Amino acid sequence: MNVIDLFSGCGGLALGFKWAGFNTLLASDVDENCEKTYKFNFPRVPFIREDLRDISTNQIKSQVTESVDVVIGGPPCQGFSLANKNRNKVKHDPRNELFYEFVRVVTDLQPKAFVMENVRGLLSMQKGKVIQLMKEEFENAGFGYDVDYKVLLASDYGVPQNRQRVIMIGIRKDLNIKPEFPIQTHDRPITVWEAISDLPQIKASEGEEKMAYKSHAENKYQAFMRQSSSAVFNHVAMRHTKRLIDRFQVIKAGQSLAHVPQEHAAVKRGKPKEKSKIVFSQNNQRLHADRPAPTIAASFQSNFIHPYLHRNFTAREGARLQSFPDDFIFQGMRTKMSWEKGLSQYQQIGNAVPPLLGYAIANKINEILKGVNKNDETKLFDVTKLVN
Repeated sequence: MNVIDLFSGCGGLALGFKWAGFNTLLASDVDENCEKTYKFNFPRVPFIREDLRDISTNQIKSQVTESVDVVIGGPPCQGFSLANKNRNKVKHDPRNELFYEFVRVVTDLQPKAFVMENVRGLLSMQKGKVIQLMKEEFENAGFGYDVDYKVLLASDYGVPQNRQRVIMIGIRKDLNIKPEFPIQTHDRPITVWEAISDLPQIKASEGEEKMAYKSHAENKYQAFMRQSSSAVFNHVAMRHTKRLIDRFQVIKAGQSLAHVPQEHAAVKRGKPKEKSKIVFSQNNQRLHADRPAPTIAASFQSNFIHPYLHRNFTAREGARLQSFPDDFIFQGMRTKMSWEKGLSQYQQIGNAVPPLLGYAIANKINEILKGVNKNDETKLFDVTKLVN
């Protein structure tokens, strides 16, 4: 079946759908580095780098010669995020217009199904009125859709991360099929160390854009991550000052900047002799090796510390925690300054839908639209086997 991927980012959701046997006809995002990464990893997929508000349905149809079965995507969530103090002012946030553009494309193309991903905070907005409004918009889109939504936990599907996301699924009403969600595939979550322990153990400032594997895969998850790759990419450790490394050395698993002695506390920007009074609990948090990671957000380059080494995670380690395989190579700048345009590799990774979560969703869509047997041996792989 054929997919159109809107607000595609670097392609995490599309990769999951590809694993489930779907064919992506077209992708779109406004970010230039997401376009570079997407084109590198999906070279045959046409990509429109524009704001969806500026992309007409006719422009989409001119790029697509086959019927569209599913429209997927995650409209930007800043307007809905719990981190936004003005999040309840939905009608006055222009970023929410992009949701209605997503509805417009679904209305005009009338695919068999759509999948929309968003942050969990969406459920609490205006005491549930916002998510209900979204549901009703899709129920009345064109011929109409049967719509349901659910919070899915990524670690339930083989992703070594406790990431929660709202997934909304709609099935066109004339098909007389109700939306369903994937069942949990993993009783025991994959841990941080199970995900990254086979990668080269480099110190701060070490690493290269392409490196050789220095050890064998130690479990099934690692074997899957590296099954199509002959080398390690995007594995370059950030440069840290001695002061920062000294701080990292006193932070134990589960602790963060909030737990360090005063001598290692953060200083005010531009005033190195004054300690900062602003401390966030996730700043410089050392992750537990034997637990899944917390949500890998766009800011993870400075949020988390390696379980054993005194440095932040590399982009490749973050990609492993998001379930991107090693042959998925990220393009654009590794990190970025505030004035630079485009998302960095870290931001692309943190913003993405974990591919294994995308695969679980896509597999369920495939089943309910085509009646595919759950034990069909033609699948690329079975996520239930990705445990030790």
